[in-house]
Amino acid sequence: MRSPAGRDGRHVSAAVPIDPFRHSRGPADAPIVVVEYADFQCPYCARAAPVLHEFAETSDGQVRLVFRHFPVFDIHPYALTAALAAEAAGLESRFWEMHDLLFARQDRLADKFLHAYAASLGLDGDRVVGDAAQPFGDAVEADYARGIEQGVRGTPTIFINGEPYRGRTEIAPLRKAASLSLRRHRRAPWSRR
Repeated sequence: MRSPAGRDGRHVSAAVPIDPFRHSRGPADAPIVVVEYADFQCPYCARAAPVLHEFAETSDGQVRLVFRHFPVFDIHPYALTAALAAEAAGLESRFWEMHDLLFARQDRLADKFLHAYAASLGLDGDRVVGDAAQPFGDAVEADYARGIEQGVRGTPTIFINGEPYRGRTEIAPLRKAASLSLRRHRRAPWSRR
């Protein structure tokens, strides 16, 4: 098994970082942490992704959005390889760009497409598929196992400050749930508008 290579072309350790917050948008110290377990081949996840991104972006720095893999591979045959490709892109700080491409083109996730998506991001396509992507399996598996421990059964599954979110994946209900989680501490900035 080949080790993936970093931007400078050197091979990196097959021990890929498995920080559960490695793929996040928003400040690390945000008082609201939204964790999404998702599958790149899931159409519901594709619809949720831009909403969650907007939620984080319009929160005045109050929301940190964390992505975790939960490939439902028994239903979605390309979910795992897409997750590996996203992790490989993440090694070169291009996770979110690959994330967005995979959701935008989720009907085309075979290796030849993943290779092309990586190339469109300025990455070596050979590093996101096949043997080169296999070392990233541990990170995907760790996310999946963490999801199982938290009771995730399908995708997307969202947690707000550690509590399962069961509402619609729309801005207003997300803001309401986030505001409720902050009620004891302080008011959310969007509730003052």
